Amino acid sequence: MKGKIEINRELCKGCTFCITACPKKIIRLSAGFNNSGYIPAVVDEMEQCTGCAMCAEMCPEVAIEVWLEE
Repeated sequence: MKGKIEINRELCKGCTFCITACPKKIIRLSAGFNNSGYIPAVVDEMEQCTGCAMCAEMCPEVAIEVWLEE
């Protein structure tokens, strides 16, 4: 099963919980700041996402949405 995640860069505070939780290690911090001055998380290699939602479950800001693609 494949998945897709979307990280709202304006809600993300760069806590890195999602980075730690991702079993595929496809999330990293971006190179730039959001409008609030935080460095948000971004997704690399979306095609490896399984849609497990571990990242979204760990996000204290509820900045991550997960979709499953069959």
